[in-house]
Amino acid sequence: MISFDLSEEQNALVQTARDFARNEIIPVAADLDEKGEFPRAICEKAWETGLLNCEVPEADGGLGLSCLSHCLLLEEISFGCTGVNTTMAGNSLASMPLILAGTAEQKKTYLGRLLEKPLFAAYACSEPDAGSDVAGMKSRYRKVGDRFFLTGQKRWITNGGVADFYVTFARAEGTDRHKGITCFVLPRDTKGVSVGKKENKMGQRASNTTDVLFEDVELGPEHVVGKEGEGFKIAMRTFDRTRPWIAAGAAGIMRRALEESRAYALERKTFGVPIAQHQAVQFMLADMAIAYEATRLLYQKAAVAIDSGQVDSIVSSYAKAFGADAAMQVATDAVQIFGGYGYTKEYPVEKLMRDAKLLQIYEGTSQIQRMVIARNVLGAR
Repeated sequence: MISFDLSEEQNALVQTARDFARNEIIPVAADLDEKGEFPRAICEKAWETGLLNCEVPEADGGLGLSCLSHCLLLEEISFGCTGVNTTMAGNSLASMPLILAGTAEQKKTYLGRLLEKPLFAAYACSEPDAGSDVAGMKSRYRKVGDRFFLTGQKRWITNGGVADFYVTFARAEGTDRHKGITCFVLPRDTKGVSVGKKENKMGQRASNTTDVLFEDVELGPEHVVGKEGEGFKIAMRTFDRTRPWIAAGAAGIMRRALEESRAYALERKTFGVPIAQHQAVQFMLADMAIAYEATRLLYQKAAVAIDSGQVDSIVSSYAKAFGADAAMQVATDAVQIFGGYGYTKEYPVEKLMRDAKLLQIYEGTSQIQRMVIARNVLGAR
């Protein structure tokens, strides 16, 4: 039976993250968004506060936070700015294949770098023609003796232009679909590695998103994460572990939208009364509250399953799909409640709406999640 009572340590973590979001992120979030500026200073403060790279196990020198604790943290950061949240989660996403399948030496080398000082890492999986369809990737490698020569183009890579190292995937020449994909870890300064232009995005503009290019990059066996040919499994195991993070970020957006909308509805008057007294507005606020609570329960259920060693990919898909879609609806309703003001940058709800949209796209679109869920439903009958 799932208990929804947080431990003393978790409550302290939530308060620390909540204070950090309100004091360090919210005051500068609009400016970072307007300029599309990477939140380096914020992330350095987060690193100093212990809010970055927090799922690195204690055995590897990290805090070893549970998935649930990490989700609680990310909800608070996303309340402040989802672009900052994505940047911070990007480090953890890149770390996860190493945590799941890396050697002791790889963990010491690469996770150690993140713990030693505030650096960034990137998970380079998506490609121009292979986003949600990981098995469709075209990046390839040829093997000569024990050397791997990697060539390919990765797209939409969070932290791509600022990363100290990359965790990436490519297939052996002559293989197709799920077979032959291998996971690699490599430093940014490896010969043949380059970065494309920074994307000018609609939302989550504080996060850095670029192409990452590999041109006949020579790697040794020490760069292979897990076993050769098991890259697809590692990628899927990683997403099973990280999709609750997306739902937690969605919950943060919803809670912020609800808080801003409630305050505005109590203050703004039409026809002589606060708009909070109009049933149409009340119903929107009620739906926001329902969506937030449902998303929070789903991400907590998925996270608790992970922490108990019973990773359930279908629950992660429930949380990701429902949370992402609900966040978009809640943010849209927030703009509606604010009316004309909501469509301007004077208030934060237009940014929440732009930021929310990406939740429906990255780490498996809402449509892909529904395909996964439908297959599970049909297979269970």
